[in-house]
Amino acid sequence: MNQLLDVNLSYYDTLDGSVNQNLTQDLIHLLKQIDFTNRTLVVLCIGTDRATGDCLGPLVGEKLKFIDDKCVILGTLSAPVHALNIRQVIRNIYERLENPFVIAVDAALGIPRHVGYITLSDSPIAPGKGVNKKLPAIGDISITGIVNVSGSNSHNLLQSTRLHTVMLLADCIANAISGAIDYFDVF
Repeated sequence: MNQLLDVNLSYYDTLDGSVNQNLTQDLIHLLKQIDFTNRTLVVLCIGTDRATGDCLGPLVGEKLKFIDDKCVILGTLSAPVHALNIRQVIRNIYERLENPFVIAVDAALGIPRHVGYITLSDSPIAPGKGVNKKLPAIGDISITGIVNVSGSNSHNLLQSTRLHTVMLLADCIANAISGAIDYFDVF
């Protein structure tokens, strides 16, 4: 769970028939502004499969594994990036990769009418903030899927999140990232 650290934020309703096209186009627009010469694109998918509401990131990573020849995909079902290892993963990204550009993907909690929405931002997120964890901010671009409502008992909300909602969000996010990366030849 995370909190966005920025106000430049777009919302996408997964029930809108044009969500994949709109999210992909807006992600392409953000990526077009970046010079990827001598840069490594990293898609960092944050979360764990131990809570339905927090498995969005690993599901997206799992769906994107097939494009790992074009960029670095971190955070899958078999190798999740979560609160216990995220600091080391971030350290490894910046120590081992040449000038990384990070797209961070994570689940989020929000208001009731935004459950099932995706957000896109040109700034980092603070993973774990939605469940009161203090983890380092990460991401040049952030994509979140709002999986449930925020509330005082966030940990229980994560356990009672509908898998259908998470899967719908994961499909849309993975399709948009894959489509945007396919658009470019530089990765």
